[in-house]
Amino acid sequence: MKKVKVAQFGLGPIGLASLQLAASNPWMEIVGAIDNDPAKAGRSLAEFTGLGSLDGLTVSPTLEEVFRDTQPDVILHTATSRARATLEQMRPALEFGVSVASTCEELIFPKLKVPELFEEYHALCRHTGARMVATGVNPGFVMDLLPICLTGVCRSVDHIKVERIVDATTRRQPLQAKIGSGQSPAEFRTKLHAGKAGHAGLRESLALVAHAMGWTLDAIDERSEPVVARHEIQTEFFTVAIGQVCGIHQRVSGSVAGVEKISLEIQMYLEAPAPHDTIVISGRPNLNMTIAGGVAGDDATVASLINVVPRLLAAPAGLRLLTELAVPSCVRVLA
Repeated sequence: MKKVKVAQFGLGPIGLASLQLAASNPWMEIVGAIDNDPAKAGRSLAEFTGLGSLDGLTVSPTLEEVFRDTQPDVILHTATSRARATLEQMRPALEFGVSVASTCEELIFPKLKVPELFEEYHALCRHTGARMVATGVNPGFVMDLLPICLTGVCRSVDHIKVERIVDATTRRQPLQAKIGSGQSPAEFRTKLHAGKAGHAGLRESLALVAHAMGWTLDAIDERSEPVVARHEIQTEFFTVAIGQVCGIHQRVSGSVAGVEKISLEIQMYLEAPAPHDTIVISGRPNLNMTIAGGVAGDDATVASLINVVPRLLAAPAGLRLLTELAVPSCVRVLA
């Protein structure tokens, strides 16, 4: 069986974990890694990952440098949440006909933020034979793909509600920072309103669900507020005093003809009690599903990125939605 050649773009916590999981898969061959941090360029991947099997591979500053030595089948991209930046970063790969699996939240439904770029890059991919898709846990599974899948046993659907409670104490440093840990409420609200903080991708999840259900939303309402610590909280990365921000509460809803059809709510804060993911579908039949403890974001995000690769390579060329790919599953051996 021919192995799938992969290169990793972005060597933050998720990127490094992605490399480690990819290296453990017998059907994957790691051929390179890219990071634009000058301090990382030229250093051994074995040093960053702790994997002796990657000794001899070094970090490249650009995709073009990787392509001089080899051509991957897939780039694993974990570098930014913004669709425009991600597409610009990946253009050299797509022009070479190399496919891309990304954790970019805004690419879960690119028509929402960058409709003109969607058309441009979709045409580019179809011309070169490349494929590109965004995946993840949230967005990418819990609040969009999973409820969409559940509606497959419904004769009709009137309303979809998803609630996600996350104990951010268990999450990586960049996420704890993104939800405002240790900041003043006023400072964090300013960042929220400027789009420089908070959970990315909630509107994209809403758009993907609406698209799958065939609903044209005529109104979208989004609200975000900081969660304030009622006692001092100490994590591996932050000390949060009473009255400081320890997380975020976000809700987005979509309506058709004045009637709410979708409600997505996430509370992500330090020491959140009873974390869970709950999906409630009102229709025929009514469905109510809860995942106790919730889906572990960091670990599962990496798994979703690796597991999407075979389905991506089997898809038609283009900039794709997750709903256009085969049903996801854990992949340890390729058939």
